[in-house]
Amino acid sequence: MRNRIVMGNYLLFLCFFIFSLGLLEAQKAPAVYVFGDSLVDVGNNNYLSLSIEKAILPHYGIDFPTKKPTGRFSNGKNAADLIAEKLGLPTSPPYLSLLSKVHNNSKNISVLGGVNFASGGAGIFNASDKGFMQSIPLPKQVDYYSQVHEKLTQQIGASTLEKHLSKSIFIVVIGGNDIFGYFDSQDLRKKNTPQQYADSMASTLKVQLQRLYNNGAKKFEIAGVGAIGCCPAYRLKNKTECVSEANYLSAKYNEALQSMLKKWQLEKRDISYSYFDTYAAIQELIQNPTSYGFTNVKVACCGLGELNAQIPCLPISNICSNRQDHIFWDAFHPTEAAAKIFVDEIFSGTSKFISPINMDQLLAI
Repeated sequence: MRNRIVMGNYLLFLCFFIFSLGLLEAQKAPAVYVFGDSLVDVGNNNYLSLSIEKAILPHYGIDFPTKKPTGRFSNGKNAADLIAEKLGLPTSPPYLSLLSKVHNNSKNISVLGGVNFASGGAGIFNASDKGFMQSIPLPKQVDYYSQVHEKLTQQIGASTLEKHLSKSIFIVVIGGNDIFGYFDSQDLRKKNTPQQYADSMASTLKVQLQRLYNNGAKKFEIAGVGAIGCCPAYRLKNKTECVSEANYLSAKYNEALQSMLKKWQLEKRDISYSYFDTYAAIQELIQNPTSYGFTNVKVACCGLGELNAQIPCLPISNICSNRQDHIFWDAFHPTEAAAKIFVDEIFSGTSKFISPINMDQLLAI
C-alpha cells in the first residue's frame, strides 16, 4: 500500500514537473509592458471619468470571448492581447485597474507579469488628447511605469528586477493621435511643416524611450503609424479615397522614427528593438485584400452614414455580419482579423514589414 502511495506521489510530481516545463517553454518572455493609444488599450480609459474615448458600449467586444465591451477598441482582441497570447502570457492588465495595489505597496506583485499603460486618445505629446477630454499621454504612462518600477525594486530587489526586465518586452504603439492633432489644429500647421512636426514627434518619443531604458527596459517592439489617410473617417473627407496629406505626414514620421531608433541603438549598445511598419502592412491589405481574406477595405464594420464612418460605433449602429472580411472595425481601428495579420508579421515577418529583426529574433537575444 505504502509503495503505491509513494509511486502515486512520484507520478504526481513527474506530471507537475512536465507541466511546469511546458509552461516555461510556452512563455517566451517573462512579461510584457505596453505603452500606447487605443490600438493597444485594454481598458485603462474605463477608469477615466472625463474621457469620451471609451469602448464600453455594444457592439465593441462582440467577438471577444466574453461577448461584452471591455474597453478595447475592437470587435474582439487587439494587438496587445494577440502578442501576449503568442508569448504564452495572459494579457497585461490595465494599469488603472491595479492602481490601488501599486500605491499601497501591495504584496501581490502580479505586475511582474506585465502592465498595460495604453490609453485611447493618447499621443506622444501631452496635448494630443484635446478632443477626447481625458487620456493618459505617453509621458504620463512612463511616469506610471516609473512608479511601478520603484515599487517592484522595493519588493524583489534591484538585481532581480533588472534581470526580469532585461528579458521582458516593451511594446510602444503610438503617434496616430498626434497626426490627427496636427490636421485638426491650424496653429500647429502654421508653426510646423510636416517634416518639422514628424521630427519633433520622433525626438519627443526618444525622450520617453530613454526614460524606460533608464528603468530597465532593454527589448522594444515599436510600431510606426499606419496609413492614417486611409481610415474610413479620413476617406470621408476625400470622396472615399485616401487623404494623401495625412499619409504623407504618417510616412514622414515613420522615416524619422526609424532614423531615430538606428541612432539610439548606436548610443545604447545594450538595447534591441524590432520596428513594425504598420503603414506598409495596412497598404498591403488595402491593395491586395483578397489575398488576406478581405473584401471591404473602405467601409467601417460598425457605424452609421457614408462608409459607416459619419457616426461612431454605437448600439444603434449598422454592424457587418462578417467581421472577417473587413479591415476596419470602426472609423479608426482595425478588426481583430486585421490585427491578427499584423501580429503574425510582427513575430515572423520579413524585412518587407519589420526591421532590423522580428519579434521571434528579438526574443532569442
